[in-house]
Amino acid sequence: MAEGKSLVGVDIGATSIKVCQLRESRKGYGLLRMGFEPLEPQTIVDRHVMNSQAVIDALLRIFQGSKIKQKEVALSVSGQSVISRKITVPIMTTAELDEQIQWEAENHIPFDIKDVNVDYEILRRRPEAGQMDLLLVAAKRDEINDYVQIAKQAKLKPLVVDIDAFTIQNLFEYNRGLPPDQTFAIINVGATQASINIISRGVSAFTRDIANGGNYLTEQIIKQVGVPYEQAEDLKVQASAAHAASGLPPKVFEVVEQVCDTIAGEIQRSLDFFLATSGEERISRVYLTGGTANLHQLSTAIERRSRVAVEVVQPLERISVDKEVDRAMLEQRAAQLAVALGLAMRKSKEKRV
Repeated sequence: MAEGKSLVGVDIGATSIKVCQLRESRKGYGLLRMGFEPLEPQTIVDRHVMNSQAVIDALLRIFQGSKIKQKEVALSVSGQSVISRKITVPIMTTAELDEQIQWEAENHIPFDIKDVNVDYEILRRRPEAGQMDLLLVAAKRDEINDYVQIAKQAKLKPLVVDIDAFTIQNLFEYNRGLPPDQTFAIINVGATQASINIISRGVSAFTRDIANGGNYLTEQIIKQVGVPYEQAEDLKVQASAAHAASGLPPKVFEVVEQVCDTIAGEIQRSLDFFLATSGEERISRVYLTGGTANLHQLSTAIERRSRVAVEVVQPLERISVDKEVDRAMLEQRAAQLAVALGLAMRKSKEKRV
């Protein structure tokens, strides 16, 4: 349970930084301010910051340009440096669990416990069995520290570090709710990876990050069509809204279909693995978010491979927009705001229940 002051959501992605500030009222959340700054290629590689000054400068520009005065922020991490596991432990008090969690983590996390920060959430208590289900999460301390230090150098005060998949789950829960009788997947497809979060009976049951996203498509257009980076990006965007009968080169559509099928295949293998190991019979629906989710060829490929209905969800479904927000930028970037919006729903204080 969260309480206290709402934080500013800061999503430092592989190709851009997205920032959202929300206002909470009795009517719900409203987007008060937002900012977006692209990052030069190779600024961040595999979630590792290679040029920290470029990120710091971008953050300073965003906060100044969007007139966000609040400095308390929530950040997120993802990728290979993050591990989550659903585990079962004997029922105990929160105080007892806080003492035990490091030992439990050593048994379930394939990292040296000295190199990670560990946290948990109680998913379900089962008194009849004397057990409780936990979501155990570990993130590499070095990566967390890198992002925290960058935020501090940009004159910000990072109070929370979350996981991409869970921030998007929080946003989805606000917009749609989490049906207690369904098993479904929320997949955020960004520039360099796709974050999969399978929700079962109202709680997260499986998470995995796939190291493929929109950048891979751009790279393949450059390689197979023979155009420079900027033109490849333009062709990718045009292909997402066009059909084969348009004036785009047929080779572009061929590459888009190939890459979308590759990403869909990796997603399908993760869904199949979950079904094979969880005892669940089926996944009722797949929800797509993220900038790359705009590619209609991707949702078609996932639906064809997984044989599950796919729906692209918009992050701002139940969030109103303040008149100060740049509407042109919002229309162009809305699909990319899911993580930043989910982070902006975090509070300055957390309470265990």
